Amino acid sequence: MKKVIALLLSMALVEQVGWFGKIVKDKFNIKLNIIAPQVVGSDVYSARTAAQNLGDIVILDPGEFNDCLDTGLIKDISADIWNYKNLSQYKGQIETVNKALPGNNGQIYAIPCEMTNTAANVRSEDTIYSSPLLRWDLYQELGAPEIKDLDGLLDVLKQMKDKHPTNDAGDPAYPFVLWKDWDGNDGMIGIANVVQLTTWYGEKIKGSAILKPDDTFTPITDKTAGYYKILKFLNKGYQMGLVDPESKTEDWGVVWGKMGAGRMYLMWYSWQVGAWNTQDRLNDGTAYIFVPVQDQLYYADADAYYGSGRLWGIGSKVDDAKYKRILEFLDWYASPEALEYQHAGIKDFTYKVESDGKYMAINENANMDNLPVPAEYGGAGYQDGENKINQWIVGAVSTNPNTGEGYAKGYWSHYKEATSGKTKQEWSKKFNAAEPIDWMKNNGKLLISPNVAVSLASDTTDSALWRNQCNQELCDASWKMIFAETDAEFDQMWDEMVKKLDSYHFQDLYKFDVEKHTVEVNAKKAVK
Repeated sequence: MKKVIALLLSMALVEQVGWFGKIVKDKFNIKLNIIAPQVVGSDVYSARTAAQNLGDIVILDPGEFNDCLDTGLIKDISADIWNYKNLSQYKGQIETVNKALPGNNGQIYAIPCEMTNTAANVRSEDTIYSSPLLRWDLYQELGAPEIKDLDGLLDVLKQMKDKHPTNDAGDPAYPFVLWKDWDGNDGMIGIANVVQLTTWYGEKIKGSAILKPDDTFTPITDKTAGYYKILKFLNKGYQMGLVDPESKTEDWGVVWGKMGAGRMYLMWYSWQVGAWNTQDRLNDGTAYIFVPVQDQLYYADADAYYGSGRLWGIGSKVDDAKYKRILEFLDWYASPEALEYQHAGIKDFTYKVESDGKYMAINENANMDNLPVPAEYGGAGYQDGENKINQWIVGAVSTNPNTGEGYAKGYWSHYKEATSGKTKQEWSKKFNAAEPIDWMKNNGKLLISPNVAVSLASDTTDSALWRNQCNQELCDASWKMIFAETDAEFDQMWDEMVKKLDSYHFQDLYKFDVEKHTVEVNAKKAVK
């Protein structure tokens, strides 16, 4: 699906209403109407490019942005952008990203999504994207043993499963609950539940290649590398009875329900804990939290200093009057005031200012329960009025000059103190660190990949075909290998898969991907 959002100031599909709509209307006399593929279907991008009119404001992935730039659908904003003080705060990032656009001669066309005002080689988050997350009370029940490697992790999970074969409601529970419907996304090949876990050993999959901690590449088919290692880990789990057998058929929606019902004992995405970690569970010690595995080196992307990859642009068909209003809006959208609305909400409704000038969250159920918003802020429900653009110019981890802390509540010292609870307190005492990322840094277990602005080669007709064929074979074979009954069967399947991949030009695809991502690696080396 093409990831494009067109914001039209004249014709509606999804209209911004409620409190955020009122703010924009009062400040700029603008009514935001949003056209998104999630609402109107994936053909909207093709239809609008064919009509030579994307809309007034667009948000595009880099490939689509470059295509639209080539066909004259994006407006050059070079002469005007630095007249706006908030956008000018990010001049270095914006210029660097635009220089990386193919064929660019110094013009400014793009404003990156989710830039930060931190640095390109730091990680400001308290957690990282993927790491082993265990339920603290079940881990404590086992004596909180040191876990040396993946085999040790399996032993701990086996003990949990033996002691707690079901959740409190009597439904079957497993350490591993897997799902298929994210496989092949985000340029990866292979199954998502394996791809993401390779980062536990400092490796990052780049298409058909694996980038290792020493900045060299190896094929995803390398039996000494991460994809094989994690796939074997899941198969060992299956042979030990630790993998939910329904994983073969269930999708993410079903898995989310199982997580919320306490039927999954190992999580590996930092945001998965949102299905379970309520404040009550953080307080009573039953929440999920990172538990170190001693032989691991955790890969983490640095703050998105140069942005997340997606790009804002202004449609080339806008008239002069509308163009000026759009730039005024985008400048405000990058301001501390707008960022507080985006990432913190409404003052005295979703947060309050404490005596020291720092913020504290209130009415935390405003979104979940769609709490009614006072009429002075626009009325209706809070969720109804949230910003429907759902993309930012500046990310929440950025430092708010009004507080010296990040924009979102998870970065606020008062909120952290109030929500630490028994889980975090006991964890901190045992591991002698305030946060998981602090333990990783203190123990030399964190590999931070700098944020860079580069333009990577798009697939050729041949490489796109090879990628599709190889991905399908790798995914199909990987799922079969997870459920192999013996080690010998697993390795036989692996060897057969590698032969089939080679018949689909895997080696040619690997060469293409290495050349493509070497550009990115060299740029990262310059930042380290």
